[in-house]
Amino acid sequence: MEKERQVLVVFPHPDDEAFGVSGTISSYIQTGTPVTYACLTLGEMGRNLGNPPFATRESLPKIRKAELEAAAKAMGLTDLRMMGYRDKTLEFENDEELANMVFELIEELNPSLVISFYPGYSVHPDHEATGRAVVRAVRRLPIENRPKLHCVAFSNNHEAEIGKPDIVHDVSAAWKNKLEALKAHISQTAWMLADMEKQLAEESPELLARWQIERFWTYDWEKDKVL
Repeated sequence: MEKERQVLVVFPHPDDEAFGVSGTISSYIQTGTPVTYACLTLGEMGRNLGNPPFATRESLPKIRKAELEAAAKAMGLTDLRMMGYRDKTLEFENDEELANMVFELIEELNPSLVISFYPGYSVHPDHEATGRAVVRAVRRLPIENRPKLHCVAFSNNHEAEIGKPDIVHDVSAAWKNKLEALKAHISQTAWMLADMEKQLAEESPELLARWQIERFWTYDWEKDKVL
């Protein structure tokens, strides 16, 4: 991993960071790089309320806020920003206002690297709205002053259109942090953790390797299609 001055991570939901970038976040922190995570919502519309239910629509935001704080602690993250937007509504927010919010963070922090979702290749409407806002914000800066923009993509056809990931991080040294971050979001991850830990107990090298590699795409400004 390249040395960075400051990293800014922008995602819409608690647990978005845990799956794909928590190892990267922890790795930067372990090497002394400051990381700020701006989480736009509290995931209050999450589908998983348990069976039998462990939460209601009223109590879920408090649960997910506490989980997000626990995940931040697991990663070693001390600068967690909760931006106060409502889950499943980001696609209806004013595009310029969302971009303004991100741009203010960039002005404050002067990051050398920004991490978010790749617009067009991140499936969920909140993911897409967040990725577009980040692109719009970074694009306001002259090319020579822009931070690097590393994006997470996972749609069915993304590699056919944007190719293989060009940033691949081995986060094995931060594996325990990543696993604890996943466990912190237990209301949303319980369904997969039991099966994952069973396979890990069987010492599946393929599974472990899959979880210990995090993949990113450098945003292609020459093919920028975000309006």
